[in-house]
Amino acid sequence: MNIALLNDFIPNVVAAGATHFTRPPALMSDPLVQKIALAVFVLAICHTFMVSKFIKLSHNYKKDSMSYKFLHILGEVEAVFGIWALILVFVMAFLHGKQDVFNYLQNTVDYSEPLLVFVIMTMAATLPVIYFANRTISAIAGAMPLPKRMAFFFSALVIGPLLGSFITEPAAMTVTAVILKNAYFDKGISTKFKYAALSVLFVNISIGGTLTHFAAPPVLMVSGAWSWDMSYMLGTFGWKSAVAVVINAALLTFMYKSELVKSPDEEGKNELVKIKPFVVLIQLVFLASVVVFHHDKVIFLGVFIFFLGWCEITSSYQEPLKIKSALLVGFFLAGLVVLGKLQTWWLKPLLDDIGSTTLFVGTTMLTGITDNAALTYLGTQVDGLSIDLKYSLVAGAVAGGGLTVIANAPNPAGFGILKDSFGPDGISPLGLLKNSILPTIIAMLCLWFFGAPKEPDGAVQAKALMVDVLSTNDFSVENKSYNLKSLKEYLDKRAATGNKFKLVLMLPDHEGGHGEDDHASAALEVSELEKILDFLHGAGCQEVQTGQVILDYKPENNHKGHDHSENDHKD
Repeated sequence: MNIALLNDFIPNVVAAGATHFTRPPALMSDPLVQKIALAVFVLAICHTFMVSKFIKLSHNYKKDSMSYKFLHILGEVEAVFGIWALILVFVMAFLHGKQDVFNYLQNTVDYSEPLLVFVIMTMAATLPVIYFANRTISAIAGAMPLPKRMAFFFSALVIGPLLGSFITEPAAMTVTAVILKNAYFDKGISTKFKYAALSVLFVNISIGGTLTHFAAPPVLMVSGAWSWDMSYMLGTFGWKSAVAVVINAALLTFMYKSELVKSPDEEGKNELVKIKPFVVLIQLVFLASVVVFHHDKVIFLGVFIFFLGWCEITSSYQEPLKIKSALLVGFFLAGLVVLGKLQTWWLKPLLDDIGSTTLFVGTTMLTGITDNAALTYLGTQVDGLSIDLKYSLVAGAVAGGGLTVIANAPNPAGFGILKDSFGPDGISPLGLLKNSILPTIIAMLCLWFFGAPKEPDGAVQAKALMVDVLSTNDFSVENKSYNLKSLKEYLDKRAATGNKFKLVLMLPDHEGGHGEDDHASAALEVSELEKILDFLHGAGCQEVQTGQVILDYKPENNHKGHDHSENDHKD
C-alpha cells in the first residue's frame, strides 16, 4: 500500500502510513509568476554565458574594493542561479505574500539533490578517495599497450565516468576532475586540449551513470515510476553508453597524443603520498553509506557529520576539506531547482504529442538550457507514454548532459574544480558548448542506433483516477456523484478488472474548495479524512492541510467496513 503526498505533481512516499497533505502554493498557477519565472530563468542562462566578462571587468578595480568583489561574485558561475533565484523569491513575495512563498520553498521545492551533491563532492574530493581512484586507474592503465601518460588519461576518462553508475555521478565527477586537474590540467597542456577534455568528461559522466538505475539523476527520476531496474538499465542503456564513453575517450586521446607524450611522466601529487589501507577503506565506507542512503537527507547528513569527525582523527592522511567549492556547487543547484520548478508550465506541453525521433533530438538540445533530471521527471507526469517515447526522453537527456554547466547536476562540481586551471578568466561556457558537440553526437548515435528499447517485464503504469472530495460523504468522479459507500463499490469494481490505477483525492480547501457550493466543499478535519481513507483503503493519517492524496488502489478485504450508507447519488 502506497500513500503519497503530491506537491505540484511530485510524489514523496511517506513512511508508516503517516501522511501530511499540503496544497500547492497559489503562485505556481499564477500566469504572471510563470512568465516572470521564465524571464528570470532565461536571464540566468544568459548570465552563465557572460561570467568571463564580469571577471574581466573586476580586474579594473582593486582586489579589496567592493566593486571588485561584487563583479567577481557575478562572475562565479556557481553563484548565478542562486542570485537570480533570490531575485525571483523577492518578486514572488511582493506578488503573493510571504506565506505562499514559504509554502513554495519549504513544501514544494526538493533540496535533496543540492544537499547530496554538496556531501558527495566534499567526501569524494578527499585525499584517500583520490588516492584509491588514482591507484585503480594506474593499475588498469599499466595493462594497456600505450605510453604511460596516454594510457592513464584514457583510463581516467573511461573508468571514472563508468564508476559513476555505482558511486553516483557527483562522486565520479569529483574524483575524475581532481585526478585530471592534478595530472594534466595543471601540467601545462594547451587551453584547446583543456576544453576538449572538459567536454568529454562532462558527456562521459552524463552517459556513464546509466549502467544502474540509482546513480544518474535523470534516470533516478523515472526508474521507480517506469519499473526500470538495474538489469533493464544495463541491457537497454548501459552497454550503449559504455561504448560511447570508450569512443569519446579514445578519440580525444588520439587527437592530442602529441601533447600527452610530451607531458611530464607523472600521475599527480596524490601518488607521492602513502595512505594506510584501513584509512582508505573507512573513507570508502563513508562514501558508500551516503550512496546507499541518498534518498534520506537525515541519514546521509548524519553520516557526513561523523565523516567530519573521522577526518579530524585522521588529519595526518587528509588534506583540507574543499568545503567552499562544494558549498558553491550546492548553492548553484539549489538556485536551479527553485527556478526550474516554475518552468513546468512550458516544458510539459513539449512532451505531449511528439514523435520519438523529434523528442530525442529536442530533449538533447533542451537539456543544454535546463537540468536533464527536470526533463525526465516531467515525463513521468504524462500518462500513456510509449516505451519509444520514454526511451527517447531519457536517452536525449543523458546524451545532452555535457553541453552546458547546467545540463547535468554533477557538471557544476567539475566546473568548480577545474575552472582555476583555465586562467584568470575561467571557463568559457561558449567554449564548453562548442567542444561538447562532437562527443554529444557520438553519444546520440550510440544510444539511438544500437538496438530498439523494450518495455521492462511486468511494467504496467497506473492511470490516474480523479475523485473530487466535496464533503465526507459527497464525491464526484467523471461528472458522476457518489456517496462514500457507492464510491467504494465503484472503485472495487474498477480495480477488479485488473487494471492498476492511482486514486487521486482532490481535497477541498479553506477558501471554498472545488465545488460551486462553499458549504458542500468546506475543508476537511483530520478525523474526517482519516475515516474516508480508512473506509476506502484501510489507511489513516496523522496530519492534513489541503491538497491532493495519491493512492495505488487495490481492493481491501480487511478494512473496518464502517457503515456510511446513505442513498446513492448518481447523475
